Amino acid sequence: MFGLEFMNSRILNRITDLNRRNKIFIIAFFDFCLSLAAFFIAFILIEKKIPDILADSNLILVALATSCFAVSLFYALRLYNDIFRYTGLMSFARLTFGVIVSALIFYLLSIILLDFTPKRLIFLYMMSFIFSTISMRIFVRILLKDSISNDNNASRVLIYGAGASGHQVMQMMRNSVEYKPVGFLEDNKSKHGLNLGGLKIYPSANAPYLCQKLKIDTILLAIPSASRTRRRDVVFGLEDCDVAVKTLPHIADLLDGSQSISDIQNIDITELLGREPVEPNRKLFSRCIEDQTILVTGGAGSIGSELCRQILKSQPKQLIIFDSSEYSLYAIEQELSGIIKTQQLATELIPILGSVQSKARINFIFNKYRIDTIYHAAAYKHVPLVEQNIMEGVTNNIFGTLNIAQAAINHNVKHVTLVSTDKAVRPTNVMGASKRMAELVLQALANEKHKTCFSIVRFGNVLGSSGSVVPLFKKQIEQGGPITVTDPEIIRFFMTIPEAAQLVIQAGAMADGGEVYVLDMGDPVKIYDLARQMINLSDLTIKDASNPQGDIEIIFSGLRPGEKLYEELLIGDNVSGTQHKRIMAAKEIYLNWQNLENILDRIKTACDLYDIDSLHEIFNHAPMGYNHSGIYVDPMFNSSIVKPSIPMRLS
Repeated sequence: MFGLEFMNSRILNRITDLNRRNKIFIIAFFDFCLSLAAFFIAFILIEKKIPDILADSNLILVALATSCFAVSLFYALRLYNDIFRYTGLMSFARLTFGVIVSALIFYLLSIILLDFTPKRLIFLYMMSFIFSTISMRIFVRILLKDSISNDNNASRVLIYGAGASGHQVMQMMRNSVEYKPVGFLEDNKSKHGLNLGGLKIYPSANAPYLCQKLKIDTILLAIPSASRTRRRDVVFGLEDCDVAVKTLPHIADLLDGSQSISDIQNIDITELLGREPVEPNRKLFSRCIEDQTILVTGGAGSIGSELCRQILKSQPKQLIIFDSSEYSLYAIEQELSGIIKTQQLATELIPILGSVQSKARINFIFNKYRIDTIYHAAAYKHVPLVEQNIMEGVTNNIFGTLNIAQAAINHNVKHVTLVSTDKAVRPTNVMGASKRMAELVLQALANEKHKTCFSIVRFGNVLGSSGSVVPLFKKQIEQGGPITVTDPEIIRFFMTIPEAAQLVIQAGAMADGGEVYVLDMGDPVKIYDLARQMINLSDLTIKDASNPQGDIEIIFSGLRPGEKLYEELLIGDNVSGTQHKRIMAAKEIYLNWQNLENILDRIKTACDLYDIDSLHEIFNHAPMGYNHSGIYVDPMFNSSIVKPSIPMRLS
């Protein structure tokens, strides 16, 4: 039995490997033979015996001529362009039409060449020919599909969604060698137990049991109209199935042939946010950019580089990218130069290497270029690293911001927008405190007399930024684990980098001066859940006490110095809506410039002396709710060194 199947498989493989012309010749030859056979069968049915057809040369001529005409007509009707495994009703309709026309030719030839007009013979020929040609095509179609579905290497798939998209996906899978559809999962109870395309529809709640019973390898989401929130809930609901959960490209891409069923993809990590994309307000988006000179500090970083990409869409006159990282600056300059060349944009791209801590470098830039708008994204943001390099973090984040702000005022820059962080709210770490102090700098200067409009945009974590958990978890998964999570209860707000950059630009365009804008980050995500889902979406299993043979272990390392369990976005409750539904305006406490300048002088002295104790005291007395434990891990800090005291002068 195995030998017969093996021979059949080899024959099929040899046939399917033939070029298209040889395949057409074989099919046409079979159609020609079936036409002759239909004549023979029709005579047997009329005469009730095997007739001596060879005795009548004219009848042979009619049969051959009709068969040749039938094959030629099939070719003209493009029946030989059809692929048998996809043959359907339209092909059968064209084939039937071709047979009927051939039968009419048979009738005309019989009038001319034969002594009789065999109407019954013509009818029986027509029916026999239709039946035999359609049967042959159905048989080959089934044979080809069976050869595909019997492939032991095919992935067994449950399709989530028994709708039109699910049905189309099933049909495509049946003609692929990679996947074998086994059934459907459906939320709609009215469909449970029904069949779609010969496959049973199961309740989605039974997915874990079905995956085990039916030996499923993959669950494929075929719910293109579902919202992101719904898709996220589905993904989380399938977590216990211990199989790969994948999604398809857009169904239109499958239908137009630009992508195929083999392009099945892993679920994108952004699906886990459940956030629906919002189109930017184009008027707001271009207000501070179009045909103007834009400076992006930290323009080669995660947020800064995306700001540059988004800014370029509104075609500024000049885009100045200022960053201290040589390689990162080179990479974004090459990328944006390619876009400018491809799209034939008139924007002048100016990459400048330097630090916001250098007043001389900043003044040179502002004297050289007449800057209209600044997006200040230059900051040290990695909490544990700033805890180990406190004075550098404070100097860069606070005094770098002050340098940019003062230069903007001196050169009449129209708009300055500071990119801030949720860690600035009641900070428990030095990085958060430095960012809150940077906010206070802009808030205080906004109330001084000058022509510059300052604003602040505060948001949480972005997916994929340098130092964030997503690239870290990806790297740990690629290395075989373990994934390190600080605490099982730790949660964070997340959004995508493009969305964050778009909202920063729009928020800055709304400002009148001194506003703190807070982005709607959606629902917070538990980091432990994020780690579990990233393992599942990588086609791997979690290794724990209940599954010791799993692939990736999750271990808890404990909160790092200065790290919170929960992040916040608002200091107070005084918040209002804006022109954009995902941007809120917060009214928060701030200092006038005279009082803040006194604090900044004391911070500068503490930094010069590397006096972390004094810095801790200054932050504790400043109006920002600083709540650091007082235990600092900076290796340069030595509290035993006697330092001159820094007087407390809070006016």
